[in-house]
Amino acid sequence: MSREQDKIRVGISCGDLNGIGLEVAIKTFLDNRIFELCTPILYASKKTSSAYRKELDVKDFSFEEIRSVEKANPKRANVINVWEEEVELNLGTPTKSSGEYALKSLQAATADLKAGKIDVLLTAPIDKKNIQSEEFKFPGHTEYLANEFGVDEYAMLMVSDSLMVTFMTGHLPLSEIGKNLSFESIIKKIRFLDRTLPQDFGIRKPKIAVLGLNPHNGDGGILGSEEQDLIAPAIKKAKDDGILVFGPFAADGFFGSGGYKQFDVVLAMYHDQGLIPFKTLNFDQGVNYTAGLPAVRVSPDHGTGFDIAGKGIASEQSFRDALFLGIDLFKEKQRYAEYTSNVLKPQKEPRSESGFGRSDSRKGGRKPSSEGKKESVSDDKK
Repeated sequence: MSREQDKIRVGISCGDLNGIGLEVAIKTFLDNRIFELCTPILYASKKTSSAYRKELDVKDFSFEEIRSVEKANPKRANVINVWEEEVELNLGTPTKSSGEYALKSLQAATADLKAGKIDVLLTAPIDKKNIQSEEFKFPGHTEYLANEFGVDEYAMLMVSDSLMVTFMTGHLPLSEIGKNLSFESIIKKIRFLDRTLPQDFGIRKPKIAVLGLNPHNGDGGILGSEEQDLIAPAIKKAKDDGILVFGPFAADGFFGSGGYKQFDVVLAMYHDQGLIPFKTLNFDQGVNYTAGLPAVRVSPDHGTGFDIAGKGIASEQSFRDALFLGIDLFKEKQRYAEYTSNVLKPQKEPRSESGFGRSDSRKGGRKPSSEGKKESVSDDKK
C-alpha cells in the first residue's frame, strides 16, 4: 500500500448546520499541508457544504465529492453525500432541520467509525436541544458514542498542551451531583485514568490530582462531608494500590496557584468545576476527547457559536488542534497495542528485539506530536 493510501482517515460530522462547525472545518482545510498528515472526509453533502462556503465568501476551496470512504482523494478534503436534497441554511439560528441533519451526519460517520472505514471521528458542535429525537436521547456526543460502542467506562477528557481535565459527573444538573458520587465511583474513575493515560497518551505512570467537591474542601465537615467520607478514602485506597493520585485539593485555589502544572490530569467533581478554569486558560486551543472508546473521537472544546455563525470570524484553532490530537491518539493507540500484544506468549521462532520494548517511550507529557509535522502546518502553534 502506498504512503498516501495508508494515511489516517479522519471522518468529520458537520454538527449543527447553522453553527460554526462547517466554517472552522473549511478554514482548517484551506491549508493544503493538512493533507500531508491525513485524509479528511466530511459527512454532509456537496450542496450544503458549497452553500455554506458561499455564505462565507470563500472562493478558493471546495470539498471533493465521493461516494464512499474507499474513494477518498488523499490530496483533498472530501465530502460524502449523506443526503442529496437542498437544505436551507439559517446561519445563527438553531432549527429543527439543522438538528435533524446534524444527527444524520453523526449517525453516518459513527457507522463508518464502528466499521473501521475511518480511523478518527472529529465531531463539530451540535445543539443539544434541537438534536433530541427518538433516535437521540442523550446529553451530548460523549454519551451517544458510549452507547453506540456499548462501553460502560468512559470519560470526557479536556486536553491542551498545559492541562488535562476530566470529571466525576458530566452533563448533570448541579442538584444531581452529590447523588452520583460514591467511594466506589471515585475509585473506579481513578483506576480508569491510570489505565487510559498510558495507552492513549504514552504517559507511563500518570500523576492524578483529585479536587474536592465543597468550598475549601468542606472546611473539616462544616461545609460538607464528601471530602472526608468519600473522596479522601478513595484516594487512599488508590494510593495503596500503587496509583500516583493526590488530593483532595480545594478547587478555588488549585488552578490560580498553578498547582495543576504538577499533574498529568485533574479529576474534577463536576462539569463546571473543571471546565471553567480549562476554558479560561485554553479557550481557543482545547480539545474534547472521549476516552474509553475502542476508537478515537475528538472535538473542539467550543459550542455551536450561533452568535457569530456566518460572520467569518470563528477561530479554527480548536478544530485544528482536535484534528492533530486525533491523529496523534490514533498513532499512540496503535503503538500501545503493538508493544503490549503477546509479549509473554512463548514464540516458536526468535522474536525480534522491537517486539519487547519501546525505545522511544515517553515518560511523561500530554500530547504526542504528529512526528514533527504539526508545527509545519500551523505556524502559530508553537
